[in-house]
Amino acid sequence: MTIRALIVDDERPARDELAYLLSAYPDVEAAEAASASEALRKLADEKFDLVFQDIQMPGHDGFHVQREAQTQAQAQSGEAGPLFVFVTAFDEHAIRAFEENALDYLLKPVAPARLARCLDRVRGRLATDGTRPFQNAMATLLGALGHSKPVERLAIEHGGRISLIPTRDVVMIEAEEKRIVAVTNEGRLPCHNMNTLARAEERLAGLSFFRVNRAVLVNLERIAEFSPWINGKYHLVMNDPERTEVTVSRNRARDFRARLGV
Repeated sequence: MTIRALIVDDERPARDELAYLLSAYPDVEAAEAASASEALRKLADEKFDLVFQDIQMPGHDGFHVQREAQTQAQAQSGEAGPLFVFVTAFDEHAIRAFEENALDYLLKPVAPARLARCLDRVRGRLATDGTRPFQNAMATLLGALGHSKPVERLAIEHGGRISLIPTRDVVMIEAEEKRIVAVTNEGRLPCHNMNTLARAEERLAGLSFFRVNRAVLVNLERIAEFSPWINGKYHLVMNDPERTEVTVSRNRARDFRARLGV
């Protein structure tokens, strides 16, 4: 059988490299998508068996694509949707989590031998019509990465020490120069071992946090009020002592309304 694969990555060199490696396999036919929205459009319009999904992308991450693809497939045909293989630059500890849960991944840069083993596993799943077992395993993966069992505490640096604070106490998380800070009632506290907002977004997936613009994740439960603003944006006032004001960018406004159910 021919495996129809979709390569999803916002970086063209990464897409080109994986497409080149896949061209060595006569039974694999690959298409590409440069964003989450493009990927979901192609998944809605065409039938794919497999998605090679980058995790960290601007806007929606790879986990969003995986969840939405399953929802689309269920709505259209009642099926579970394509198999997903995450293509990631996670550190050693996260890679170990993949291994322990018997799930597949490709570590950037992709090694040809590793890709060969990955495709063998995919062929085995497809040959046994194993979409459902794979999706059950994917749920285990999400749990290992903190997505089905969200983190309840956040590590922050305070007074030269590392402290753990409940995520419910975090008003918002903001990119500030070369660090990520958590805004709380006690002030602005640098996050420990978290150097990008995309990483923070992944860590907090499944909780009430939403990325309102390039630089800010807000805790939806800590919004005091919001109102429409210019050019399709929204203006937020957060429930903290400073009554911090935040702007929801125009391209995030629709998802913001959806998360709030308004």
